[in-house]
Amino acid sequence: MTNSDKPVLIFPSGMPRSLEYLQDCLRDKRAVIGASSLPNDVSKGQYPAWTFLPLVTQPEFNDALKHAVAEFNIGGIYSPNPVVWEYLNQHLKDIAPGIALINDAPVGSELSGYRSATAHARDMIDNPLCLASSTAAQPSLSELELASLFRHADLIPGMCGHEKISALCEIARYSPQGDIVEIGSWWGKSAFVLARLARCFRIGSLLCVDPWTNELLVSKDADAMVSKAFAAVDAGEALKVFEMNLLPYSAGHVNYLRMPSTAGAQQYKSSRGVRTEAFGTTDYLGKIAILHIDGNHSYPDVKADIAAWSGFVRDGGWIILDDYNWAYGNGPQRAADEYLSESRHRIETAFFMGGALFIQLSECSARA
Repeated sequence: MTNSDKPVLIFPSGMPRSLEYLQDCLRDKRAVIGASSLPNDVSKGQYPAWTFLPLVTQPEFNDALKHAVAEFNIGGIYSPNPVVWEYLNQHLKDIAPGIALINDAPVGSELSGYRSATAHARDMIDNPLCLASSTAAQPSLSELELASLFRHADLIPGMCGHEKISALCEIARYSPQGDIVEIGSWWGKSAFVLARLARCFRIGSLLCVDPWTNELLVSKDADAMVSKAFAAVDAGEALKVFEMNLLPYSAGHVNYLRMPSTAGAQQYKSSRGVRTEAFGTTDYLGKIAILHIDGNHSYPDVKADIAAWSGFVRDGGWIILDDYNWAYGNGPQRAADEYLSESRHRIETAFFMGGALFIQLSECSARA
């Protein structure tokens, strides 16, 4: 039996990273042993096997660890505690030859996401996106503001990548004031970005429209593998995740309608206020500055979303059609191309970036 087939010792067992790694082991059906220096560690019940280890600062620790490795046939040790990890990194080869730490230094692991976000922010500042727009642009966000945006967005699951986030940051600079409306929010990754940009550039309030139901989730003209991938998705849970992700960033300027897009458009037209238990009451202007369409990707649904909502977009405002080059169907591209052709007299600029088509309406479109 190789070390990779032997049980993993997780120590200390109760740290959040420890519990995350425990779930990974259980999912992969790898044997795992929990260990703690606390006599009554509350995490004990989550582990299939358990042992007590003294603090690494106590002289009896080395012998106790050596005994645990032999008793449980340990193949490797996982430790997210920086002090414990550093001690084991220096002494494990003498305590238990052949047994190694299976994770990198915790400090580096914890900071890698922040360092990556900072690198993305610097790259964005060093390589600005030049838009062919007659709208006066607001100053760019600072490196710290951009790094914070990228970092927090990375913590939310979803398909909105860094390239698209960069594009969203840029169009927000060229946006008039008004509502931001997102069709299809799911877990809230792009919604978070839009909510943050709404505050940074004082654009307006964010309204997310999504039915959060499994029945309306899958595009009917998409590849069959899409239906299979989402068959086990719990739409109700997705709404809870959305609320958890957006609530810390809401300053009374975020809310949602849990309904199909076309029904949401009717409510948006007839009422300026939206109330939910999670976000309270949010007032809207009825004029859209940024419209992000990322709902059901079937051609009829994307076309219906454009028809229902594009008329609310004010002069100089933006329409974003996500997944313009979608790998599993051409619904978004067909509907977007038709809109481009039919509304070419209203369009100031258009570009493709991060998988999405970005369209800005002319500031004098109403007179065109």
